[in-house]
Amino acid sequence: MISFIYNGITFLGKCLQNLFSSVKYICSGQMRLKHALSQAALISYDSLLISLTISFVAAAVITIQVSKQFLMSGADSYVGGTLTVVIIREIAPAFVALSIGARAGTAISAEIANMQVTEQVDAIKTLKVDPVGYYFAPRILSAALTVPMVTVIAELVGILGGLLVAYLTIQLHPHRYINSVWAWLKLRDFYISIFKAFVFGILIADVCATQGYETKGGAKEVGISTTQAAIKSTIYMLIADFLINFVFYL
Repeated sequence: MISFIYNGITFLGKCLQNLFSSVKYICSGQMRLKHALSQAALISYDSLLISLTISFVAAAVITIQVSKQFLMSGADSYVGGTLTVVIIREIAPAFVALSIGARAGTAISAEIANMQVTEQVDAIKTLKVDPVGYYFAPRILSAALTVPMVTVIAELVGILGGLLVAYLTIQLHPHRYINSVWAWLKLRDFYISIFKAFVFGILIADVCATQGYETKGGAKEVGISTTQAAIKSTIYMLIADFLINFVFYL
């Protein structure tokens, strides 16, 4: 147990060190915009469909669970507001980050791990290029900017999905649903969800890239590293989610 905690703290230190180096690389103007754009497509655009699907299904399930109970108690007009709060505060940012981490995060780890074991990273060093900045910076910047964008779209899809399911299950009129959404929706919750997605995007890219960068050995270790990247990014993201909720909602 002590060894597990020590390794986790050590790895977190490496992640913070790599994040700092990446920020310096970005601020120095060495990063090429086309690298960031290509990573943005790989990280968020390619994960857009699965993220929206998960958000829609989650909203539909929650609506089914609560709509009939609300109808029986005469509080059916609160379905839209309740769902909106749940979607914006937790479901959309967390599920989008998990889906992107599972798809794009593991790809980042596998790509960098493969470069490490095939000595491509060493080749970059011989050209006097900072490998951490070169490999990490475009991925971290792209994830930090695009994960919030996907989260906003997922929130909209989730709310509209809840409207559709509420209408089909308890015949809740869309006008009553939307009025409830506007009554419960707060800009503060929206801003916090964007901040969450921003932090999650940085964590996904930084943790997965660090895990890949620390890989030593061969093809077997690349596979192990990819699995570890998915596990660690999820753990750190859930811890960050707890801390953000603790700070803003307690």
